[in-house]
Amino acid sequence: MATVTPSLVPLLFFARISGFAVAALVIFWAFSFKSSFLPHSSPQEDQGLIYSALHPLFMVIGFILISGEAILIHRWLPGSRSLKKSVHLCLQGVALASGIVGIWTKFQGKKGMVANFYSLHSWMGLICILLFGAQWLMGFLSFWHRGEVRSVRLRVLPWHIFLGLYTYGLAVATAETGLLEKLTFLQTKRNVSKHCTESMLVNSLGLGLALVSGIVILAAVSPKYQALQSKLIYSSDGKKCMSS
Repeated sequence: MATVTPSLVPLLFFARISGFAVAALVIFWAFSFKSSFLPHSSPQEDQGLIYSALHPLFMVIGFILISGEAILIHRWLPGSRSLKKSVHLCLQGVALASGIVGIWTKFQGKKGMVANFYSLHSWMGLICILLFGAQWLMGFLSFWHRGEVRSVRLRVLPWHIFLGLYTYGLAVATAETGLLEKLTFLQTKRNVSKHCTESMLVNSLGLGLALVSGIVILAAVSPKYQALQSKLIYSSDGKKCMSS
């Protein structure tokens, strides 16, 4: 059985540590600064507060962190390739469901969907979810449908990897625009100080997301195993073919 390259061990470790730190920050923000998600909350508005607080929780923890873990599955999970693909697909499915629910919670306010769909953040979020859904479906059809020809899967694989990393990066960029949008609103509309605890927390959350994404993408493009997974085999007529 192939083992994880030693150079990847620190990356995987820091990916987990930074991921837990980001999760802790967004949970602390959602539950400790409730007025930031729904000003002047009253008992009748508790449901709206829940929806507003659930949006960053689902999008950051459920969508970004879980999809990042799904990318890392191929780098650390022991076992067969079939097992890795199964866990990868399941985690990506959970991330997709979390993203859909996260967007749904944002549209549960009194103003409805159209009023919330006006900013760069909202446009990027919708594009990201659509790309992620297409990517998940492409992965399912290309790598799990038993009738697929191996040569077709090999041709699709580079595009699957590219689109996966691109969508993951787009999700992080979308979250960063959301944090900037939220912090700008708090500082201009509600006179939240630029040096207060909440401002520092949101900025730290943004830096944490940038750190996590960098580590995940670096681990994804680094050499996977000590042993080569793909070997070049030369046939008797001198032609080169690849087997994995």
